[in-house]
Amino acid sequence: MHSPTGERVVLDDVGQAVLFDNDVVRVWDVALPPGETHPWHLHHNPYVVLSISGSEARMDWLDGSEPRFLNEYRGGSVYRPLSPVHRLTNIGQRFYQNRLVELKDLGENRPEPHDIGAGDRSVEGQRPGPATADGRLPVIAHPHVSVWTVEVGADEARKLDLSDRPHVLAELARDGAAAYHPGGPLTLTGPGEWFVVELTY
Repeated sequence: MHSPTGERVVLDDVGQAVLFDNDVVRVWDVALPPGETHPWHLHHNPYVVLSISGSEARMDWLDGSEPRFLNEYRGGSVYRPLSPVHRLTNIGQRFYQNRLVELKDLGENRPEPHDIGAGDRSVEGQRPGPATADGRLPVIAHPHVSVWTVEVGADEARKLDLSDRPHVLAELARDGAAAYHPGGPLTLTGPGEWFVVELTY
């Protein structure tokens, strides 16, 4: 690709390391110390951002559009549509890290990507509904994806009453794992905190 000024641009991956990949989802790690930039990239799938460590960030667009400023927080989430080529810079003082979940059935598995509209974004201190009976705290409730966090204490096992739809689980930890669950009840053992993402679509 080329920038509006004619400079040749080589696009990078949407994340830095793939943590999980199957026919339905691809989960990436994105980690940026203060001042670092994730290079120009293009999303081919709608995606969910699960924030592990938040910081102020700046999104610049290759076409020269006005930058977008973000301030993600630990435990927050964003559901995003495809967007023009962009890069992300950590302009804050804290380490920035997320798990980026690509939804292949809404993107690369279709002849044309699904138009998800504006997507959704959590708001710190606000929840889109009550906690579930099994202890999950809602983060995003969208017709395509639902996101919760759940904490499990030391020496505790918590049974989650999940729907029969597929789910992605991601630990809220810097070196945490990501996994795919086909649906139905699931038991988590502590200690730890997890994102639970239901593929509601």
